[in-house]
Amino acid sequence: MWLRLAPALTLALLLGPIGLGFAWTVLPAFGHMPSIGAVGPTLDPWRTLFVTSGFIDTLRVTVTAGLTATCLSLVLAAGFCAIAAGSRTFSRLSRLVAPLLATPHSAIALGFAFLVLPSGWIVRAISPELTGWTRPPVGLVTIGDTAGLSLVGGLLLKEVPYLVLMIIGASAQVPVAATLAVSRALGHRGLSAWVKAVLPQIYPQIRLPLYAVLAFSLSVVDVAIILGPSQPPPLGVLATRWFSDYDLSRYPPAAAAAVLQLIVVIAAIGLWRVAEIPIAALGRSWAEGGSRGFASALLIRLAGIAALLAGGLGLAAILGMVVWSLALVWRFPDAWPSALGLATWQAQAGIVAPALANTIIIGAAATVLAILLVLACLENEVRRGRRPGGAALWLLFLPLLAPQIAFLFGVQVTLVRVGLDGTLFAVIWSHLVFVLPYVFLSLADPFRALDPRLPATAAALGADPIRVFVTIKLPLLLRPLLIAAAVGFAVSVGQYLATLFPGAGRISTLTTDAVTLASGADRRIIGVYAALQAALPLLAYVAALGAPAFLYRHRRALRP
Repeated sequence: MWLRLAPALTLALLLGPIGLGFAWTVLPAFGHMPSIGAVGPTLDPWRTLFVTSGFIDTLRVTVTAGLTATCLSLVLAAGFCAIAAGSRTFSRLSRLVAPLLATPHSAIALGFAFLVLPSGWIVRAISPELTGWTRPPVGLVTIGDTAGLSLVGGLLLKEVPYLVLMIIGASAQVPVAATLAVSRALGHRGLSAWVKAVLPQIYPQIRLPLYAVLAFSLSVVDVAIILGPSQPPPLGVLATRWFSDYDLSRYPPAAAAAVLQLIVVIAAIGLWRVAEIPIAALGRSWAEGGSRGFASALLIRLAGIAALLAGGLGLAAILGMVVWSLALVWRFPDAWPSALGLATWQAQAGIVAPALANTIIIGAAATVLAILLVLACLENEVRRGRRPGGAALWLLFLPLLAPQIAFLFGVQVTLVRVGLDGTLFAVIWSHLVFVLPYVFLSLADPFRALDPRLPATAAALGADPIRVFVTIKLPLLLRPLLIAAAVGFAVSVGQYLATLFPGAGRISTLTTDAVTLASGADRRIIGVYAALQAALPLLAYVAALGAPAFLYRHRRALRP
């Protein structure tokens, strides 16, 4: 009977914080926050927000950076998949996606900053031979530009690999080889044939993940703190600053900014959905026009090359963090440190240990809870023979589509009222909200793909349902379970706002400390934190892939 409660409990754990969070964010946005003596309703918080210096620029950079990053990510990911579809290169290069996906956004952003700063690795690599610079150039702005270009670049390093992975997964549901064969028989080139015939079949399957990318790009805070402009900042950063201010009168306008962030995301997703209609009509007209696609093939190839460049920069960003953490002496314009060592790691070992321990404990606890809930939901689904519909899937994606800043402050208000703010339990619960959707998406298809004859045979031999689940299903699901656990742990490691607000600033993790240090600490110290951020999820992925191969080395049918 308890299995029947699993779906309701799971949705309550997901939607409860979001619903309460929205409520306690909307009320202060309209001036009602009795705890600080504000009794609404009033529009004063909105007036304060609108007259803030640089508000128009804040809104502009938020919208333009978010939409630009999403559009470019989709174009580059599609270009890469069009170039490499069906080739050995595709399967080889797709393996490099794992380190980029495992590394948290903030760690990639820090590594990207190390690359493109005026004293960064790229300038060092071409100086002084090509530039004549013997000192870092003064006046060259590569990070924090007012147009948000560096923010867009940092987002691309993570979103392009993610969308590539989504397209790879969706391609398995489409007859790609047969479609391309027919298109080529009609005289179309391979690249334009993929875009004309294959992409339209794949796009509906990646629409929801694409909306998640759009929502994240519009509302990201940690990457925007590291790479975005500071005066004026993007909307999410502005709201976070005001929420973190000691002046409590800042809370209502901060709540108004958070609600406006939600409105921006909803409007952008709606605009994207509406724009799909004319774009689909233009694409259909282009496909039916009979053009052999010489010019389009060139553009697609350029997009694929740009995607490879983004992947290479992402890997270079990860390597750069490690090199900086080991550098003892690295003078400009040397392209490589003149001395390497573990001095920085040894000096920071005692300082970083609490944050490292918190990161592991919170990530492991949230992941284990998510896996237990997902397994219970899926087992209940099988036993009752009822699969969730599209509405349930949208509810599952809600934490990924809703801006975190729009409800996490309200979650903190709720936690304060029940006396749980600043506790490890509160942070784990907050992380669970974001870990659970990814774990479900990672585990649902493998669980549903289990051969039903195996548990039926075990049941016919007298095994009860619990024994069938433990001795038949779990061993067969070991690899998907471990991969889902690695995905969930990686998601938890990268959480910034979900740690900052419920933890009330008293619980630090690698991500919160790294973002704090990004504003002006020694690059070597930042490199230590960022390298650990990247290493933890990557180790989880390695363990998830290696453990089944070792355990089932004598079982041919169970080998990966």
